[in-house]
Amino acid sequence: MSTLTYQDVVSQIKDRLDIVDVVSKYVILKKQGGNYWGCCPFHNEKTPSFSVSPAKQIYKCFGCGEGGDVLSFLMKINNQSFHEVVKEQAEILGIELPSSFDKGKDTKDIKDQIYSCMKDCAEFYKKTLLADKNSEAYKYLAGRSITDENIETYVLGFAPNSYEALQQYLKGKYSEDIQEKAGLIIKRENANGYVDRFRNRITIPIFDEKGNIVAFGARAIEAGQNPKYLNSPDTIVYNKSHILYGLYQAKEAIKERDSIVIMEGYFDVISAQINGVKNAVGACGTALTDSHVKMISRYTPSRRIYLAFDTDKAGQNATKRGADVIKESFAGLGNIKQFDESFGSLSSANERYACELRVVVPPEGKDPDEFIRENGAQAYMQVLEKAPLLVDFQIESILKTYQKGMSPTEKSSIVKELMPYLAEINNNIVRGEYVKIVANRLDINEGGMHNELKKYLNNGFSDTYSPKPAVKKQLAPIVKKSLNISEKAQKNLLSMYLVNESTYSIQTLSNILKDVDFTNETLIIVKNTIDKLVQRVNNVKELTEALYTEFAEDYEVKDIITDLIYLSDSFKDLSEKDFKTAINENIETINAFKEKEVKSHLRSQYKEVNDDDIKAIEKQIQLKELLKNKNKLRTGDN
Repeated sequence: MSTLTYQDVVSQIKDRLDIVDVVSKYVILKKQGGNYWGCCPFHNEKTPSFSVSPAKQIYKCFGCGEGGDVLSFLMKINNQSFHEVVKEQAEILGIELPSSFDKGKDTKDIKDQIYSCMKDCAEFYKKTLLADKNSEAYKYLAGRSITDENIETYVLGFAPNSYEALQQYLKGKYSEDIQEKAGLIIKRENANGYVDRFRNRITIPIFDEKGNIVAFGARAIEAGQNPKYLNSPDTIVYNKSHILYGLYQAKEAIKERDSIVIMEGYFDVISAQINGVKNAVGACGTALTDSHVKMISRYTPSRRIYLAFDTDKAGQNATKRGADVIKESFAGLGNIKQFDESFGSLSSANERYACELRVVVPPEGKDPDEFIRENGAQAYMQVLEKAPLLVDFQIESILKTYQKGMSPTEKSSIVKELMPYLAEINNNIVRGEYVKIVANRLDINEGGMHNELKKYLNNGFSDTYSPKPAVKKQLAPIVKKSLNISEKAQKNLLSMYLVNESTYSIQTLSNILKDVDFTNETLIIVKNTIDKLVQRVNNVKELTEALYTEFAEDYEVKDIITDLIYLSDSFKDLSEKDFKTAINENIETINAFKEKEVKSHLRSQYKEVNDDDIKAIEKQIQLKELLKNKNKLRTGDN
């Protein structure tokens, strides 16, 4: 059994995790100076304001104020508790946890119970499916060329046409509360008890990246059974906007091929993967989101993305929405690849695109599942190889509407529709080539086409992609009101604890500041915690780690600690004399502000009691005493 303490484990984990490596799995970073910058993953922004410091091993967003260390980042980005992050990273890094780590837990963590419950539920559904190979559900899957081996791999199943079959199976092992939290049962509307959520449906388990079953998609098998697909609700282990179906099975293939194919339906993904297109994934009954795009970036360094949605109108709309989300996610971090090998000479050898986005269009206009089953995986792989870049797909989709003999007005309408896509092309030579292609296809004057595009750009339209303004999320400020001059001085003093190689030890500084009157509630909490930690830390690194651990679940305080670390640079490399002067100046600022506040308060009271001679005299005496004490402090008299 490990003899390490909890803090020892935290320190070892942080020593072995590099924050730049960790953050870059979720955020596209570019090095500028000593830091790395990218768009903040915690709020919508176009211009990067999210900074990662390899020297300090912290991150800070100068847009929303979010900040912390590497463990704070993992907690926030994965929606995990500090306990969960430490446990997970310790297991990954092979660090033995102390025997006291899980003490005090009488029952399993709720999430662990839900994971276990979902696994047992999936097994129940799978056994039910395989028990009757003459059932409609089994025949339906067989008709899609899904074998028993595939059923085992994807844990496909069948939910019986019963209100309580699942509950009876899970009875005694999991409480109704856990089953409800897992989204497996629903409270009866007009009676006591619950009903099974999924009934008379083929069940498709949804795995998270770690292989836990977190939700189900369930397909109807009878005509008129609505909805066609019924999905699990969001739970504490499942958020459809943060999970891609099939990613658990596909992630190694995505890394190996450095590309990802995003499809629309569960069976599209299953059919693709079992037939060799192993880097296929799908959104879980929702449109592609910014979180999905960031997840994709972790597995494909080149961010080569193929959109392979259905070819019907809904699929076309999904392609457009998905493309917009992807472009917006990478806006400000580089260009989306806009020209192919035919324009290769125009591309710098060192140029790296933010993303390569292609659209898969099977020649027969069939859905991926149908095309693969009828033509084979090899034929689909050839379609992938020939998939056009997004800009080519968009332009070609519009040009297809052209018919010979169209009137000038009809041609003008097509040109107008093409303008936004041509304007997005930020290489003038490539844009000129596209103008030439369009003019030839539409049989119009190339010069006139150039003039129309010039007018379009001059009317205020950017020649690079500019996403629609995002609805601003409500962001919690670091401190709920602007800091006054005294509170700023208090932050300065606290930041001095975190100065590396300071001429003053942490213990010495604590003694000097013990009688300073801090007034900001949050800063008082930080100050008191530092005073408590002084006895068991030996240096700034240990103090910083201990502070982040103490406030692991308090994001507001962690943001302030991050601020203090950045602020500490202001007092770095000062001589002992200058450091002492800085301390005294900030203490004097705090005292002067307090004195001013007291005098203002007394004057206000004096005005209120002016009609009462006795009380007015008392206030005058208090003011005189205040001034007398102030003069004593200045002259050094006792």
